Amino acid sequence: MTQVTDHGGGVRSLRVPIPDNPLGTTLVHVVDTDRGPVLIDTGWDDPASWDVLTAGLAACGIPVTEVHGVVITHHHPDHHGLSGKVRDASGAWIAMHALDTEIVRRTREHKAERWFAYMADKMESCGAPEEHVALLRAAGTARRADGLPQFTPALPDREIVPGELLDLAGRRLRAIWTPGHTPGHVCLHLEEAHPAGLPGHGRLFSGDHLLPRITPHIGLYEDPDDATVADPLGDYLDSLERVGRLEPAEVLPAHQYAFTDAPARVRELLTHHEERLTGLLALLATPLTAWQLAERMEWNRPWEQIPFTSRNIAVSEAEAHVRRLVKLGRAEAVAGRGPVMYVAV
Repeated sequence: MTQVTDHGGGVRSLRVPIPDNPLGTTLVHVVDTDRGPVLIDTGWDDPASWDVLTAGLAACGIPVTEVHGVVITHHHPDHHGLSGKVRDASGAWIAMHALDTEIVRRTREHKAERWFAYMADKMESCGAPEEHVALLRAAGTARRADGLPQFTPALPDREIVPGELLDLAGRRLRAIWTPGHTPGHVCLHLEEAHPAGLPGHGRLFSGDHLLPRITPHIGLYEDPDDATVADPLGDYLDSLERVGRLEPAEVLPAHQYAFTDAPARVRELLTHHEERLTGLLALLATPLTAWQLAERMEWNRPWEQIPFTSRNIAVSEAEAHVRRLVKLGRAEAVAGRGPVMYVAV
């Protein structure tokens, strides 16, 4: 069933389902402009999701063929997945930050088995057990042998430039670079008075950066050919504070529901990550690998119940946090052979 919410002032949201995912739906926002409707994110590339998206647009009086443009907050498939189909149907342009466009380009150019090989090496260096690493290597071999189709997300046509207004006729929508969840994640600040007169500065389309009740995943999106050691958690915390200082009247996120008092939510998230870092320091009283850290961290379920793919994500998040501790001078890598271990200093 299509769910459409009218937020006033020429902004609506559509709940587009994400198959087999606890998040349930992506909120695709529809912004009216003088040249036609523009979508902020599009939802997962799935036939049922496409049907809901097009039915939701129709309920707004918009044939999908009339979509003028697509603005992507970040490259994840529950946001960018249907962008190509929207463009094919309407001729709409697609805009994304350059850093996430580069990830899309790498995904298109490199075969999936290369990614599995990289992940296997990465998990091995993080101390994953051999049976976990073996499954990753086997998955890459199976894809190569079976000739499975390559995942090819749509390449954007336009670059979102941080700090600049997007080219949307009759609207003032400014790009705010908010790295952390992905390197090129952007929030979009609608610099217009709130239609209901709520106090604050416009409205913020926050993607996955700022959600009312969920802490977004902070992981690693590294180029296997680039040796740069990123600090995604540090990037996220810095960009959280920037968003809090905007003091928008209302936040329109990509999941859950719209909410107010962005500064309060920012403070909650900053406190959450500081508490998590403090907890990790206690664990690092003795040297541990990123895998061992992930096993001991608190998640939304016991480690034994976390499935294979989600364990990769958890280990990535554990490493993102320990990298932050290293950069702050509160932990360091232990010299030695084999999986990398860290200890508090």
